[in-house]
Amino acid sequence: MAAFNDMWAFVKLSLESAVMLCLEIWYLGMITVLTGDLQDAQIAVDSLGVCMNINGWEGMIFIGLNAAISVRVSNELGSGRPRAAMHAVIVVIGESLLIGLLCMALVLIFRDNFASIYTSDVELRQAVSKIAGLLGLTMVLNSVQPVLSGVAIGGGWQGLVAYINLGCYYIFGLPLGYLLGYKFNYGVGGIWAGMLCGVALQTLILLVIVWRTDWNAEAALASSRVRKWGGTEATKPLLEEN
Repeated sequence: MAAFNDMWAFVKLSLESAVMLCLEIWYLGMITVLTGDLQDAQIAVDSLGVCMNINGWEGMIFIGLNAAISVRVSNELGSGRPRAAMHAVIVVIGESLLIGLLCMALVLIFRDNFASIYTSDVELRQAVSKIAGLLGLTMVLNSVQPVLSGVAIGGGWQGLVAYINLGCYYIFGLPLGYLLGYKFNYGVGGIWAGMLCGVALQTLILLVIVWRTDWNAEAALASSRVRKWGGTEATKPLLEEN
C-alpha cells in the first residue's frame, strides 16, 4: 500500500496538466469552427487550413522543446540547482524566439508561393497570401508559448497556467475574435487576429511569471518533494551551493 501514499497529489497534477493542454488545443480548433459561419466559408476555411498546416510543421519543433525544457527544469529543480534551471529557461526561450522569427521571415518572403504546396487554385492562393502576415505572427508566438508551457510543467505550475489559459483564451481571445470577425466584418483575418491577441496575452503573463520566479524557492520545494517521495538527502548540498 506504500505505493499509493500521496496518490492524490499525482492525480491532481495530472488533472491540472490535462486541463491546461486541453484548453490550449481546443482554443486553436475553435478558429476553424468560427470561420465556418463566414459568408465565403469554403475559401476562408481552406485558406485557414493551409496556414494551420504550415504552422503545424513549425509546431513539431516546439513540441520537442516543450518536452525537453519540462524535463530539464524538473530535473534541475529536483536536484537543487536553481541557477541551472534558470539558465536553461533563458537559453531555450531565446533559441525558440530566433527559430520563430526565422519561420516568420520565410513565410513573409514566400507568402505568394507557399500555398502552391497544397493547391493550384488561384483564388485560394490569394486568400492565403492575405492572411500570411497573421501566420507569421502566430509562428513567433507559438515558438515561445509552448516553451513557457514546458517550463510550467517542469515547475509544477499546471494549475496556475490552466486558469491563465481559461482567462486569456476563452474570456478574452475568443470573444474578441468573434467581434472582429463578425461584428466588424474583418472575416477570417479578424477572427484569427482576435484569438491571436489571447495567445499574446497568455504568453506575456507567462513571461512575467517566469521572470519573477524565485528559482531558489522552487528548487527548495522540488527538493523537499524528492525527499518526501523516496528521494535522498543528496540534493541538499547542491541546493545550499546555489
